[in-house]
Amino acid sequence: MNTSIASNWRALLHALLIAVALLWAMPRNARAQQVNPPPKPVRVGTPPSKPYQPQAPDNQLRHLLNQIDQNQLKATVQMLVNFGTRHTSSSQTDPVRGIGAATAWVFQQLQTYAAASGGHMTVQEQTFVQPVSSNIPVPTTITNVIATLTGSVSPNRTYVILAHIDDRVTDVLDFTSDSPGADADASGVAVVMELARVMANVQPNATILFSLVGGEEQGLYGSTFEAAQLNAASVDVEGMLNVDTVGSSTAQDGTPDPYQIRLSTEGVPTAATPAEISLAQSIGNENDSSSRELGRFAKSVGENGATDMFIWLINRRDRYHYGGDQIAFQRQGFPAARFTEPNENFNHERVNVQVVNGVQFGDLVSFLHFGFLARVARVNAATAWSLAQGPGTPKNVVLSLGEPSNENSTNLSWDLGTDPSLAGYEVVWRETDDPDWTHVIPVGNVMSVSFSFFAKDNFLIGVRAVDVNGHHSPVAYPTLGP
Repeated sequence: MNTSIASNWRALLHALLIAVALLWAMPRNARAQQVNPPPKPVRVGTPPSKPYQPQAPDNQLRHLLNQIDQNQLKATVQMLVNFGTRHTSSSQTDPVRGIGAATAWVFQQLQTYAAASGGHMTVQEQTFVQPVSSNIPVPTTITNVIATLTGSVSPNRTYVILAHIDDRVTDVLDFTSDSPGADADASGVAVVMELARVMANVQPNATILFSLVGGEEQGLYGSTFEAAQLNAASVDVEGMLNVDTVGSSTAQDGTPDPYQIRLSTEGVPTAATPAEISLAQSIGNENDSSSRELGRFAKSVGENGATDMFIWLINRRDRYHYGGDQIAFQRQGFPAARFTEPNENFNHERVNVQVVNGVQFGDLVSFLHFGFLARVARVNAATAWSLAQGPGTPKNVVLSLGEPSNENSTNLSWDLGTDPSLAGYEVVWRETDDPDWTHVIPVGNVMSVSFSFFAKDNFLIGVRAVDVNGHHSPVAYPTLGP
Protein backbone atom coordinates (compact mmCIF):
# COMPACT_ATOMS: atom_id res chain seq x y z
CA MET A 1 0.00 0.00 0.00
CA ASN A 2 1.15 3.53 -0.71
CA THR A 3 2.76 4.96 2.40
CA SER A 4 0.78 8.22 2.28
CA ILE A 5 -2.53 6.36 1.84
CA ALA A 6 -1.77 4.08 4.82
CA SER A 7 -0.89 7.10 6.90
CA ASN A 8 -4.19 8.76 6.02
CA TRP A 9 -6.13 5.62 6.97
CA ARG A 10 -4.38 5.44 10.33
CA ALA A 11 -5.16 9.11 10.99
CA LEU A 12 -8.82 8.59 10.06
CA LEU A 13 -9.10 5.53 12.32
CA HIS A 14 -7.41 7.39 15.18
CA ALA A 15 -9.86 10.30 14.81
CA LEU A 16 -12.80 7.90 14.79
CA LEU A 17 -11.61 6.18 17.96
CA ILE A 18 -11.21 9.55 19.70
CA ALA A 19 -14.75 10.58 18.69
CA VAL A 20 -16.20 7.33 20.07
CA ALA A 21 -14.23 7.74 23.31
CA LEU A 22 -15.40 11.33 23.74
CA LEU A 23 -19.02 10.36 23.12
CA TRP A 24 -18.79 7.57 25.69
CA ALA A 25 -17.18 9.92 28.19
CA MET A 26 -20.14 12.33 27.96
CA PRO A 27 -22.51 12.31 30.95
CA ARG A 28 -25.30 9.83 30.54
CA ASN A 29 -27.99 12.52 30.35
CA ALA A 30 -26.05 14.37 27.65
CA ARG A 31 -25.71 11.15 25.61
CA ALA A 32 -29.40 10.54 26.02
CA GLN A 33 -30.13 13.91 24.48
CA GLN A 34 -28.45 12.77 21.27
CA VAL A 35 -31.20 10.17 20.79
CA ASN A 36 -34.89 10.99 20.47
CA PRO A 37 -36.79 9.31 23.34
CA PRO A 38 -39.64 7.01 22.40
CA PRO A 39 -43.09 8.66 22.33
CA LYS A 40 -45.14 8.42 25.50
CA PRO A 41 -47.36 5.37 25.11
CA VAL A 42 -51.12 5.70 24.95
CA ARG A 43 -52.48 4.62 28.32
CA VAL A 44 -54.78 1.67 27.94
CA GLY A 45 -57.68 1.39 30.36
CA THR A 46 -58.77 5.04 30.76
CA PRO A 47 -62.29 6.25 29.89
CA PRO A 48 -62.91 9.37 27.76
CA SER A 49 -62.14 12.49 29.76
CA LYS A 50 -61.36 16.17 29.44
CA PRO A 51 -58.33 18.10 30.72
CA TYR A 52 -58.36 19.24 34.33
CA GLN A 53 -58.56 23.06 34.40
CA PRO A 54 -58.11 25.62 37.17
CA GLN A 55 -61.22 27.47 38.36
CA ALA A 56 -61.27 31.10 37.20
CA PRO A 57 -62.53 33.74 39.67
CA ASP A 58 -66.11 34.81 39.05
CA ASN A 59 -67.29 38.44 39.13
CA GLN A 60 -68.21 38.36 42.82
CA LEU A 61 -64.77 37.09 43.81
CA ARG A 62 -63.05 39.63 41.56
CA HIS A 63 -65.00 42.38 43.32
CA LEU A 64 -63.81 41.13 46.71
CA LEU A 65 -60.20 40.91 45.54
CA ASN A 66 -60.32 44.47 44.22
CA GLN A 67 -61.31 45.73 47.69
CA ILE A 68 -58.18 44.42 49.41
CA ASP A 69 -56.27 47.51 50.48
CA GLN A 70 -52.48 47.52 50.80
CA ASN A 71 -52.59 50.62 53.02
CA GLN A 72 -55.08 48.96 55.37
CA LEU A 73 -52.76 45.97 55.71
CA LYS A 74 -49.84 48.23 56.53
CA ALA A 75 -51.85 50.18 59.11
CA THR A 76 -52.87 46.94 60.86
CA VAL A 77 -49.30 45.66 61.03
CA GLN A 78 -48.05 49.00 62.37
CA MET A 79 -50.75 49.13 65.02
CA LEU A 80 -49.87 45.65 66.28
CA VAL A 81 -46.18 46.52 66.39
CA ASN A 82 -47.01 49.63 68.45
CA PHE A 83 -48.06 47.44 71.39
CA GLY A 84 -44.35 46.86 72.08
CA THR A 85 -44.65 43.16 72.80
CA ARG A 86 -47.44 40.66 72.27
CA HIS A 87 -45.81 37.84 74.20
CA THR A 88 -48.33 35.41 75.68
CA SER A 89 -47.04 36.09 79.21
CA SER A 90 -46.97 39.89 78.82
CA SER A 91 -49.46 42.19 80.50
CA GLN A 92 -53.17 41.42 80.19
CA THR A 93 -54.20 44.75 81.76
CA ASP A 94 -51.86 47.46 80.48
CA PRO A 95 -53.99 49.59 78.09
CA VAL A 96 -51.18 50.31 75.63
CA ARG A 97 -48.57 47.54 75.90
CA GLY A 98 -48.75 43.77 75.85
CA ILE A 99 -50.92 40.92 74.64
CA GLY A 100 -54.01 42.15 76.49
CA ALA A 101 -54.06 45.52 74.74
CA ALA A 102 -53.34 43.96 71.34
CA THR A 103 -56.10 41.38 71.71
CA ALA A 104 -58.60 44.02 72.85
CA TRP A 105 -57.79 46.15 69.79
CA VAL A 106 -58.25 43.18 67.42
CA PHE A 107 -61.61 42.42 69.04
CA GLN A 108 -62.72 46.04 68.71
CA GLN A 109 -61.73 46.23 65.04
CA LEU A 110 -63.56 43.03 64.15
CA GLN A 111 -66.65 44.29 65.96
CA THR A 112 -66.51 47.39 63.75
CA TYR A 113 -66.48 45.21 60.63
CA ALA A 114 -69.31 43.03 61.98
CA ALA A 115 -71.47 46.09 62.63
CA ALA A 116 -71.67 46.66 58.88
CA SER A 117 -72.64 43.04 58.10
CA GLY A 118 -76.37 43.22 58.78
CA GLY A 119 -76.06 40.52 61.42
CA HIS A 120 -74.26 38.00 59.23
CA MET A 121 -70.98 38.40 61.14
CA THR A 122 -70.57 38.03 64.89
CA VAL A 123 -67.43 38.35 67.02
CA GLN A 124 -66.48 36.51 70.20
CA GLU A 125 -63.60 36.34 72.63
CA GLN A 126 -62.77 32.69 73.35
CA THR A 127 -60.90 32.76 76.65
CA PHE A 128 -59.39 29.91 78.65
CA VAL A 129 -56.68 29.39 81.26
CA GLN A 130 -53.68 27.39 80.09
CA PRO A 131 -52.26 25.47 83.05
CA VAL A 132 -48.52 25.19 83.69
CA SER A 133 -47.04 23.43 80.70
CA SER A 134 -44.22 23.71 78.21
CA ASN A 135 -43.14 27.38 77.96
CA ILE A 136 -46.03 28.36 80.28
CA PRO A 137 -44.41 28.74 83.74
CA VAL A 138 -47.60 29.87 85.52
CA PRO A 139 -51.31 29.43 84.73
CA THR A 140 -51.94 31.92 81.94
CA THR A 141 -55.08 33.36 80.40
CA ILE A 142 -55.13 33.02 76.61
CA THR A 143 -57.76 34.70 74.46
CA ASN A 144 -58.69 33.91 70.87
CA VAL A 145 -60.75 36.40 68.88
CA ILE A 146 -63.07 34.78 66.34
CA ALA A 147 -65.29 36.52 63.79
CA THR A 148 -67.94 34.18 62.36
CA LEU A 149 -69.45 34.92 58.94
CA THR A 150 -72.40 32.55 58.93
CA GLY A 151 -73.21 30.73 55.72
CA SER A 152 -76.63 31.27 54.15
CA VAL A 153 -77.10 27.75 52.79
CA SER A 154 -74.88 25.29 54.68
CA PRO A 155 -74.00 27.02 57.96
CA ASN A 156 -72.46 23.96 59.62
CA ARG A 157 -70.00 23.46 56.75
CA THR A 158 -67.14 25.63 57.98
CA TYR A 159 -63.79 26.96 56.79
CA VAL A 160 -61.24 28.58 59.09
CA ILE A 161 -58.65 31.19 58.15
CA LEU A 162 -56.31 31.81 61.07
CA ALA A 163 -53.27 33.77 62.27
CA HIS A 164 -51.69 34.20 65.70
CA ILE A 165 -51.63 37.49 67.60
CA ASP A 166 -48.74 36.65 69.93
CA ASP A 167 -45.03 37.01 69.21
CA ARG A 168 -41.64 36.41 70.86
CA VAL A 169 -37.93 37.23 70.83
CA THR A 170 -34.91 34.91 71.08
CA ASP A 171 -35.75 33.62 74.56
CA VAL A 172 -39.24 32.13 74.34
CA LEU A 173 -39.82 33.03 78.02
CA ASP A 174 -38.72 36.69 77.67
CA PHE A 175 -41.99 38.64 77.98
CA THR A 176 -40.53 42.08 78.77
CA SER A 177 -38.22 42.89 75.83
CA ASP A 178 -39.55 44.80 72.85
CA SER A 179 -40.87 42.29 70.31
CA PRO A 180 -42.30 43.95 67.18
CA GLY A 181 -43.48 40.70 65.55
CA ALA A 182 -44.17 42.49 62.28
CA ASP A 183 -43.75 39.44 60.07
CA ALA A 184 -44.39 36.65 62.62
CA ASP A 185 -47.24 37.13 62.76
CA ALA A 186 -48.68 40.63 62.49
CA SER A 187 -48.55 40.06 58.73
CA GLY A 188 -50.88 37.07 59.01
CA VAL A 189 -53.21 38.87 61.43
CA ALA A 190 -53.44 41.75 58.96
CA VAL A 191 -54.44 39.36 56.17
CA VAL A 192 -57.15 37.67 58.24
CA MET A 193 -58.54 40.99 59.46
CA GLU A 194 -58.53 42.43 55.94
CA LEU A 195 -60.47 39.45 54.65
CA ALA A 196 -62.98 39.88 57.48
CA ARG A 197 -63.34 43.55 56.51
CA VAL A 198 -63.99 42.98 52.81
CA MET A 199 -66.24 39.92 53.31
CA ALA A 200 -68.39 41.33 56.13
CA ASN A 201 -70.84 42.85 53.63
CA VAL A 202 -71.43 39.60 51.72
CA GLN A 203 -72.70 36.21 52.78
CA PRO A 204 -71.20 32.99 51.42
CA ASN A 205 -73.02 29.68 51.17
CA ALA A 206 -70.95 28.10 53.96
CA THR A 207 -69.51 29.59 57.15
CA ILE A 208 -66.09 31.24 57.40
CA LEU A 209 -64.30 31.73 60.74
CA PHE A 210 -61.71 34.52 60.86
CA SER A 211 -59.64 33.36 63.83
CA LEU A 212 -56.91 35.34 65.63
CA VAL A 213 -55.41 33.12 68.30
CA GLY A 214 -52.94 33.38 71.17
CA GLY A 215 -50.24 31.15 72.58
CA GLU A 216 -48.82 29.95 69.26
CA GLU A 217 -45.18 30.68 70.06
CA GLN A 218 -45.41 28.77 73.35
CA GLY A 219 -46.94 25.62 71.86
CA LEU A 220 -50.01 26.18 69.63
CA TYR A 221 -52.21 26.58 72.70
CA GLY A 222 -54.83 28.95 71.29
CA SER A 223 -55.39 27.02 68.08
CA THR A 224 -55.40 23.72 69.97
CA PHE A 225 -58.22 25.00 72.17
CA GLU A 226 -60.23 26.34 69.22
CA ALA A 227 -59.84 23.17 67.15
CA ALA A 228 -60.87 20.98 70.10
CA GLN A 229 -63.95 23.15 70.71
CA LEU A 230 -64.98 22.86 67.06
CA ASN A 231 -64.53 19.10 67.11
CA ALA A 232 -66.48 18.72 70.36
CA ALA A 233 -69.34 20.72 68.83
CA SER A 234 -69.33 18.46 65.72
CA VAL A 235 -68.69 21.41 63.43
CA ASP A 236 -68.00 20.21 59.88
CA VAL A 237 -64.62 21.89 59.35
CA GLU A 238 -63.75 21.09 55.73
CA GLY A 239 -60.65 23.30 55.50
CA MET A 240 -58.32 25.44 57.60
CA LEU A 241 -55.76 27.95 56.28
CA ASN A 242 -52.96 29.08 58.59
CA VAL A 243 -51.51 32.44 57.51
CA ASP A 244 -48.18 32.76 59.31
CA THR A 245 -45.14 34.86 58.37
CA VAL A 246 -46.27 36.16 54.99
CA GLY A 247 -45.01 39.74 54.87
CA SER A 248 -41.54 39.62 53.28
CA SER A 249 -40.65 38.66 49.72
CA THR A 250 -36.85 38.97 50.13
CA ALA A 251 -34.58 36.04 50.91
CA GLN A 252 -31.75 36.20 53.44
CA ASP A 253 -29.22 36.78 50.63
CA GLY A 254 -31.27 39.73 49.33
CA THR A 255 -32.88 37.93 46.40
CA PRO A 256 -36.45 39.16 45.76
CA ASP A 257 -39.27 36.68 45.18
CA PRO A 258 -42.39 38.88 45.17
CA TYR A 259 -44.84 36.75 43.17
CA GLN A 260 -44.72 33.41 44.97
CA ILE A 261 -46.14 32.08 48.23
CA ARG A 262 -45.48 28.68 49.83
CA LEU A 263 -48.33 26.41 50.89
CA SER A 264 -47.33 23.47 53.08
CA THR A 265 -49.53 20.39 53.38
CA GLU A 266 -49.04 17.09 55.15
CA GLY A 267 -49.07 13.72 53.39
CA VAL A 268 -49.68 11.07 56.04
CA PRO A 269 -52.38 12.66 58.23
CA THR A 270 -51.35 13.64 61.75
CA ALA A 271 -54.49 11.97 63.12
CA ALA A 272 -54.15 8.77 61.07
CA THR A 273 -54.65 5.51 62.96
CA PRO A 274 -52.24 2.57 62.50
CA ALA A 275 -54.88 0.86 60.36
CA GLU A 276 -55.22 3.94 58.13
CA ILE A 277 -51.44 4.19 57.74
CA SER A 278 -51.28 0.52 56.81
CA LEU A 279 -54.01 1.04 54.20
CA ALA A 280 -52.18 4.04 52.75
CA GLN A 281 -49.05 1.93 52.40
CA SER A 282 -51.10 -0.70 50.61
CA ILE A 283 -52.96 1.49 48.10
CA GLY A 284 -50.40 4.28 47.72
CA ASN A 285 -52.46 7.34 48.68
CA GLU A 286 -49.84 8.98 50.91
CA ASN A 287 -49.84 11.97 48.56
CA ASP A 288 -53.63 12.38 48.67
CA SER A 289 -54.55 13.28 52.23
CA SER A 290 -57.43 15.71 52.71
CA SER A 291 -54.88 18.42 53.57
CA ARG A 292 -52.98 17.80 50.35
CA GLU A 293 -56.24 17.97 48.36
CA LEU A 294 -56.94 21.28 50.11
CA GLY A 295 -53.57 22.53 48.85
CA ARG A 296 -54.32 21.43 45.28
CA PHE A 297 -57.68 23.20 45.49
CA ALA A 298 -56.00 26.40 46.72
CA LYS A 299 -53.66 26.31 43.73
CA SER A 300 -56.54 25.77 41.30
CA VAL A 301 -58.52 28.80 42.54
CA GLY A 302 -55.80 31.09 43.95
CA GLU A 303 -53.19 31.10 41.20
CA ASN A 304 -54.40 33.42 38.43
CA GLY A 305 -54.18 36.93 37.00
CA ALA A 306 -56.57 38.32 39.61
CA THR A 307 -54.22 37.39 42.46
CA ASP A 308 -51.00 37.81 40.44
CA MET A 309 -49.35 35.06 42.46
CA PHE A 310 -47.86 31.60 42.02
CA ILE A 311 -48.61 29.04 44.77
CA TRP A 312 -45.61 26.84 45.52
CA LEU A 313 -47.00 23.61 46.95
CA ILE A 314 -44.64 22.17 49.57
CA ASN A 315 -45.29 18.50 50.26
CA ARG A 316 -44.40 18.63 53.92
CA ARG A 317 -46.41 19.50 57.03
CA ASP A 318 -44.22 22.50 57.88
CA ARG A 319 -40.61 23.66 57.67
CA TYR A 320 -37.83 21.67 59.34
CA HIS A 321 -37.93 22.01 63.14
CA TYR A 322 -41.02 24.24 63.02
CA GLY A 323 -44.74 23.67 63.33
CA GLY A 324 -47.65 26.09 63.08
CA ASP A 325 -51.29 26.30 64.07
CA GLN A 326 -52.43 24.10 61.18
CA ILE A 327 -51.09 21.13 63.16
CA ALA A 328 -53.61 21.76 65.95
CA PHE A 329 -56.41 21.33 63.41
CA GLN A 330 -54.77 18.33 61.77
CA ARG A 331 -54.66 16.64 65.17
CA GLN A 332 -58.47 16.83 65.17
CA GLY A 333 -58.64 15.28 61.70
CA PHE A 334 -59.44 18.53 59.87
CA PRO A 335 -57.85 19.33 56.49
CA ALA A 336 -55.36 22.15 57.07
CA ALA A 337 -52.51 23.94 55.30
CA ARG A 338 -50.00 26.72 56.02
CA PHE A 339 -49.18 29.76 53.90
CA THR A 340 -45.65 31.13 54.47
CA GLU A 341 -43.43 33.52 52.50
CA PRO A 342 -41.15 31.69 50.03
CA ASN A 343 -37.72 32.49 51.52
CA GLU A 344 -37.59 33.38 55.20
CA ASN A 345 -34.89 35.55 56.71
CA PHE A 346 -34.38 34.18 60.21
CA ASN A 347 -32.47 37.31 61.22
CA HIS A 348 -35.91 38.95 61.21
CA GLU A 349 -37.98 36.33 63.04
CA ARG A 350 -38.22 35.45 66.75
CA VAL A 351 -35.03 37.33 67.66
CA ASN A 352 -34.19 40.38 69.78
CA VAL A 353 -33.99 43.74 68.07
CA GLN A 354 -30.28 44.54 67.93
CA VAL A 355 -27.39 45.31 65.60
CA VAL A 356 -24.60 42.70 65.54
CA ASN A 357 -21.47 43.35 63.45
CA GLY A 358 -23.37 45.87 61.39
CA VAL A 359 -26.30 43.52 60.73
CA GLN A 360 -29.79 44.54 61.87
CA PHE A 361 -31.71 41.81 63.66
CA GLY A 362 -35.35 41.91 64.68
CA ASP A 363 -38.84 41.50 63.24
CA LEU A 364 -39.28 45.10 62.08
CA VAL A 365 -41.92 46.70 59.85
CA SER A 366 -39.17 48.05 57.61
CA PHE A 367 -38.43 44.50 56.38
CA LEU A 368 -41.97 43.92 55.07
CA HIS A 369 -43.26 44.44 51.52
CA PHE A 370 -46.90 45.47 51.49
CA GLY A 371 -47.52 44.97 47.79
CA PHE A 372 -46.49 41.36 48.33
CA LEU A 373 -48.69 41.13 51.44
CA ALA A 374 -51.68 42.39 49.44
CA ARG A 375 -51.15 39.62 46.87
CA VAL A 376 -50.93 37.07 49.69
CA ALA A 377 -54.25 38.40 51.00
CA ARG A 378 -55.82 37.96 47.55
CA VAL A 379 -54.63 34.35 47.36
CA ASN A 380 -56.18 33.63 50.76
CA ALA A 381 -59.37 35.45 49.86
CA ALA A 382 -59.69 33.49 46.61
CA THR A 383 -59.16 30.22 48.45
CA ALA A 384 -61.44 30.86 51.44
CA TRP A 385 -64.27 32.36 49.38
CA SER A 386 -64.13 29.66 46.71
CA LEU A 387 -64.30 26.97 49.39
CA ALA A 388 -67.28 28.57 51.10
CA GLN A 389 -69.14 29.53 47.94
CA GLY A 390 -68.71 26.20 46.16
CA PRO A 391 -70.15 22.80 47.05
CA GLY A 392 -68.88 20.73 49.94
CA THR A 393 -66.26 18.02 49.51
CA PRO A 394 -67.92 14.65 48.78
CA LYS A 395 -68.19 12.45 51.86
CA ASN A 396 -67.71 8.72 52.35
CA VAL A 397 -66.15 8.15 48.94
CA VAL A 398 -65.43 4.45 48.50
CA LEU A 399 -63.62 2.56 45.75
CA SER A 400 -64.78 -1.05 45.54
CA LEU A 401 -62.55 -3.76 44.20
CA GLY A 402 -65.29 -5.43 42.19
CA GLU A 403 -65.60 -9.06 41.22
CA PRO A 404 -62.34 -11.06 41.01
CA SER A 405 -63.17 -11.80 37.39
CA ASN A 406 -63.12 -8.09 36.55
CA GLU A 407 -60.66 -6.40 38.88
CA ASN A 408 -59.73 -3.97 36.09
CA SER A 409 -63.08 -2.26 36.70
CA THR A 410 -63.39 0.85 38.88
CA ASN A 411 -66.48 1.21 41.07
CA LEU A 412 -66.95 4.43 43.08
CA SER A 413 -69.70 5.49 45.47
CA TRP A 414 -70.30 8.47 47.78
CA ASP A 415 -72.98 10.23 49.81
CA LEU A 416 -75.23 12.51 47.79
CA GLY A 417 -74.69 16.12 48.83
CA THR A 418 -77.47 18.42 50.02
CA ASP A 419 -76.29 21.77 48.60
CA PRO A 420 -79.27 23.28 46.71
CA SER A 421 -76.95 24.50 43.93
CA LEU A 422 -75.30 21.09 43.46
CA ALA A 423 -75.17 20.16 39.78
CA GLY A 424 -73.35 16.85 40.03
CA TYR A 425 -70.02 15.14 40.39
CA GLU A 426 -66.81 14.61 38.46
CA VAL A 427 -64.31 11.78 38.67
CA VAL A 428 -60.74 13.06 38.40
CA TRP A 429 -57.64 11.04 37.70
CA ARG A 430 -53.92 11.32 37.11
CA GLU A 431 -50.92 9.08 36.68
CA THR A 432 -49.25 8.10 39.94
CA ASP A 433 -46.19 10.30 39.35
CA ASP A 434 -48.18 13.44 38.42
CA PRO A 435 -48.23 16.11 41.14
CA ASP A 436 -51.80 17.26 40.41
CA TRP A 437 -54.97 16.00 38.79
CA THR A 438 -54.84 15.99 34.99
CA HIS A 439 -58.18 14.56 33.72
CA VAL A 440 -61.86 15.05 34.54
CA ILE A 441 -64.86 12.80 33.79
CA PRO A 442 -68.32 14.37 34.38
CA VAL A 443 -70.66 11.67 35.73
CA GLY A 444 -73.82 13.64 36.63
CA ASN A 445 -75.80 14.07 39.84
CA VAL A 446 -75.41 10.48 40.98
CA MET A 447 -74.02 8.75 44.04
CA SER A 448 -72.11 5.97 42.29
CA VAL A 449 -70.39 5.22 39.01
CA SER A 450 -68.75 2.17 37.47
CA PHE A 451 -66.20 1.92 34.69
CA SER A 452 -65.94 -1.57 33.24
CA PHE A 453 -62.34 -1.06 32.13
CA PHE A 454 -60.48 1.61 34.14
CA ALA A 455 -57.28 0.07 35.45
CA LYS A 456 -57.24 1.60 38.96
CA ASP A 457 -53.91 -0.08 39.72
CA ASN A 458 -52.20 2.26 37.24
CA PHE A 459 -53.77 5.60 38.22
CA LEU A 460 -54.91 7.77 41.13
CA ILE A 461 -58.64 8.45 41.16
CA GLY A 462 -60.83 10.87 43.14
CA VAL A 463 -64.26 12.55 43.18
CA ARG A 464 -65.27 16.21 43.43
CA ALA A 465 -68.61 18.04 43.47
CA VAL A 466 -69.64 20.77 41.01
CA ASP A 467 -72.41 23.36 41.37
CA VAL A 468 -74.64 25.00 38.77
CA ASN A 469 -72.21 27.93 38.49
CA GLY A 470 -69.23 25.72 37.71
CA HIS A 471 -67.61 26.01 41.16
CA HIS A 472 -65.97 22.77 42.22
CA SER A 473 -65.09 21.34 45.61
CA PRO A 474 -61.77 19.93 46.76
CA VAL A 475 -61.22 16.37 45.61
CA ALA A 476 -62.06 13.51 47.94
CA TYR A 477 -59.75 10.52 47.66
CA PRO A 478 -61.60 7.25 48.17
CA THR A 479 -61.14 4.78 50.93
CA LEU A 480 -61.11 1.09 50.07
CA GLY A 481 -64.33 -0.93 50.01
CA PRO A 482 -65.27 -4.52 49.19
